[in-house]
Amino acid sequence: MRLSRLLIATSLFGLVLGLLPVARSQTTSPYTVLVPVTDTSAAQRNQAFQTALGQVLVRVSGGQDLSAKSGYPEAMQNAAGIVKQFQYQGNGGNPPTFTLNVSFDQGAVQRLVTQLGATSAGVKPPLLVVVKGSDGKVLGKDGLGALSSAISQHGYQVSYGDPAQLPDLGKLASADPAALSAISRIYHTGLVLIGDLHANGADWTLISGGQAQHWAAQGNDQNGLFADAGKGATDRLGQALNVIGSSQINAKLWVSGLHSAMDYANLLSTLHADPSVQTITTLGAQDDGVLFAVKAGMPLDGLVANLTAGGRMMEGSSHDGADASLRWLH
Repeated sequence: MRLSRLLIATSLFGLVLGLLPVARSQTTSPYTVLVPVTDTSAAQRNQAFQTALGQVLVRVSGGQDLSAKSGYPEAMQNAAGIVKQFQYQGNGGNPPTFTLNVSFDQGAVQRLVTQLGATSAGVKPPLLVVVKGSDGKVLGKDGLGALSSAISQHGYQVSYGDPAQLPDLGKLASADPAALSAISRIYHTGLVLIGDLHANGADWTLISGGQAQHWAAQGNDQNGLFADAGKGATDRLGQALNVIGSSQINAKLWVSGLHSAMDYANLLSTLHADPSVQTITTLGAQDDGVLFAVKAGMPLDGLVANLTAGGRMMEGSSHDGADASLRWLH
């Protein structure tokens, strides 16, 4: 799109942005947690409520650890009071094992986060896990319990890759833009953990912000490998995403890859949806990009990490006059 057309589009779609439909993810609510329990007793149930509430608070506060906040122990003791619904699930084995699906009242959780003095940072997108077994086949949800549990314990939701709806995993592991676009459209996230199991360990790749991090682990205990990978992935994500700002920043942000007025409108919607973004001003357009002046309540690196986590953008090539550059994904 040429400069004049894109500038006209920015004006027109600034008027109709509020009319655009909002795409909704098909992942589980951040206010719902699945917790393993040894039995269906009241004591186990109350302990599960506390465990579940701790995970939900981390999610809703954007990854902050609230356990040291005044009032946190009391909130845990009263976890049952804000449970919206719960349901047991069993496998019918001998002896039987159970999990408890717990959903909390959204308004009550948000009020609790505020009472604990936390800064709202928004719920992070889910982490999509795609793990190939030693036979080369992608493992299903039932085979990833130890991995999903480790990820959930650190406040992230988990989404599972459908083998029929995945791009080429080699391209995905190299952060190919087309592969990331496919993930964004289907799974509504830009966070992906790819695993490749083999006889003596596993190879892991974490995708965040269009960047790939690789590491290898040794061992024969699959559950141990999964637990370590879940912690390793969330630790890496936490360094980038769990940044809580204490002051305002003013920066110029360049976003390329905009091919239509609808792209521009969707971009504005994405920017406005980030709770740390306070004001956005369009400064100009050139070729397929737009330059914005942004005021935000967190450091620029943290803002870029949060904007790219949703899967609609990745880090782009530097641009003259911009403090940070992003690329819109289709």
